[in-house]
Amino acid sequence: MMDIPEGVKVWVKAKVIEVEGPRGKLIRNFKHLNLDFQLTDGGRKLKVDAWFGSRKTTAAIRTAISHVQNLITGVTKGFRYNMRFVYAQFPINASITSSNSSMEIRNFLGEKKGWVMGVWFLKDF
Repeated sequence: MMDIPEGVKVWVKAKVIEVEGPRGKLIRNFKHLNLDFQLTDGGRKLKVDAWFGSRKTTAAIRTAISHVQNLITGVTKGFRYNMRFVYAQFPINASITSSNSSMEIRNFLGEKKGWVMGVWFLKDF
């Protein structure tokens, strides 16, 4: 059983959980798990059950709750990921173009030509 914070709406239908909050809406499919999901207390608590579960099934209960908590974190606080370039032999150089619409990668695997790729998420910065 887990609590759902204020400002977050959760819907459960056929093991598909939808979470909506101030930062958007996320959907997660749990049909591969042999679990039951129910909203209780007027949609303020999520109950996860396993009937006659084995050790693996009971472990999946906590995993499913953690996934739903991550969905709630995503629609309330959000996530940020910083990407790093790593190399073994050839040092990679990356630069963002002046228009913030593409990124150029040079010396990838020792190649002489550079790779230019459009990056849609740079337009927000």
